[in-house]
Amino acid sequence: MSDLPDKGWRPEAPPLQGRGLGWGLSAGRIDQLQERAGNMRRNPTEPEKRLWRHLSNSQLGGHKFRRQAVIGPYITDFLCAQRALVVEVDGDTHDPVADDRRDAWLGARGFRVVRFSNADVIGNVESVLTALGTILAGAPDRWHSPHPNPSPEGEGLAVLDAAALNNRI
Repeated sequence: MSDLPDKGWRPEAPPLQGRGLGWGLSAGRIDQLQERAGNMRRNPTEPEKRLWRHLSNSQLGGHKFRRQAVIGPYITDFLCAQRALVVEVDGDTHDPVADDRRDAWLGARGFRVVRFSNADVIGNVESVLTALGTILAGAPDRWHSPHPNPSPEGEGLAVLDAAALNNRI
């Protein structure tokens, strides 16, 4: 047994970007999901490629999207974290029962899920973008208040600015 104090860290439930215990997933499972999401980003479907051309670089109303974002045990096609909006592009292989279960899980955590078919994206991407723009315009900001853990005084930009000024002199 170690003489080191127990700091509460457990490899089976790592902290994940300030989200507590990593949605209750093991470190191994999180690694698997991240690896799979990376593979999906490298090999997108044609409809995902087409939609990403319009969502990347904050092109849709200045809203930032991520593709193949991991949320809990799921990989979403597109995520606008600021508006808690998940966009799914569904092909022929989607299981409606599994999709409903997934949407309910995401909804219980504050995410809104919108789905478009491959045919919608391929055949009428402008309508998809119009619908997304309307949804984003009506969605509240998730982070409308200041960060709950601001930098302590004397740190952050003030220190960087002071250091930059010192280097100029």
